Amino acid sequence: MSKLVSLLYKKYLQNKKKCDIFILLKLLMMMSERKFTHFSCEKRGVHLSKHQDYEKRTEDLILPILDKYQYELVDVEFVKEAGNWHLRAYIDKEGGITIDDLTIVNHELSDLLDENDFISEAYILEVSSPGLLRPLKKPKDFRRNIGKDIEIKLFAPITWEENGKNLSAREFVGILEDYNEEKEIITFRFDENVKEIAIKDLALIRQYVEF
Repeated sequence: MSKLVSLLYKKYLQNKKKCDIFILLKLLMMMSERKFTHFSCEKRGVHLSKHQDYEKRTEDLILPILDKYQYELVDVEFVKEAGNWHLRAYIDKEGGITIDDLTIVNHELSDLLDENDFISEAYILEVSSPGLLRPLKKPKDFRRNIGKDIEIKLFAPITWEENGKNLSAREFVGILEDYNEEKEIITFRFDENVKEIAIKDLALIRQYVEF
């Protein structure tokens, strides 16, 4: 046992910047001779799952508010920017959301968050419109934009034939023809070409805005 503890401690010192929580817990587990059924440190999974829980619980709080005013929830995210945590709720409605709409929802959501008090970090609450340049991320984002002009950027170029020539590109502007949630693919039309593209191959997809 002592050799194993010594080995784990050496591994902890060598790798503490990469995955210190996992190795330290493993070391403590062996020293106390306790058994843990599962622990994952991949991509700081403990913190990620906690923040995803914040987002889910915030969705549960805001949806009744939006239903009352017939608004639509686009997304909720809990992210850290410039050293501060931000809880953002993106909302929309037919004809476009207004400043007054955002203010009403912000006040009501803020009161509910204070009552439930499930977020341990200090954070800034923001309720805003999704914005024209916001990337499509969730299934409802894709469904909402079927038939609309979008721009996409791929991780790797795709090739196609046009006028007897083989062409290749990574960035396109075209029409989102369809979205298959089960297979996680989109059908995309550009010029006279129609391509099926896997969501995982998209570096960016959003509405196309011509300035």
